[in-house]
Amino acid sequence: MGKLKDMIKLIKAIIEKGRYFSILAVLTLLLTFALSLLWGIAQAVKVWERMVVTYGQSPDIILAILKLIDVFLITIVVYMLAVSIYELFIGKVELSSRLVARSLAELKVKMSGVIVLVMAVHFVEVIFDEKIVGQEKLWQAIAISIVSLALVAFNYFGSQHDNDVTINH
Repeated sequence: MGKLKDMIKLIKAIIEKGRYFSILAVLTLLLTFALSLLWGIAQAVKVWERMVVTYGQSPDIILAILKLIDVFLITIVVYMLAVSIYELFIGKVELSSRLVARSLAELKVKMSGVIVLVMAVHFVEVIFDEKIVGQEKLWQAIAISIVSLALVAFNYFGSQHDNDVTINH
């Protein structure tokens, strides 16, 4: 019986300390955030160069700026995810509640909201992209709309369910 209790204590300790393995995800996401930020800055320099060289007359500047916005939105999502995983599994961080999800339900809402925003920017990119024509443009617009609507509904009904659970318990 003593060995069984010792085994259970060991398993419990492994489970409790196992949460610290999430630091690997946090570190990976922070590295991805840093590299994405550098990549975004490099893309911004290219856009600035194109703006200066063409005196702002290049028709693809708007598309390039939209793609730049996309890069930085995704970069912010990666940072928010890293910080939120740290907060949820490792310990408290002193950041604005806008950047940190303090529960899995809140993380779900924040991530789906930002994904909808990224998809909206992508939708506008599709509209301005002259290489995408005709039916392909229509199908992309429909697909983006359906996924966005699904995420908005998921957000809305998920937050209602989370509130119901909170009230009932």
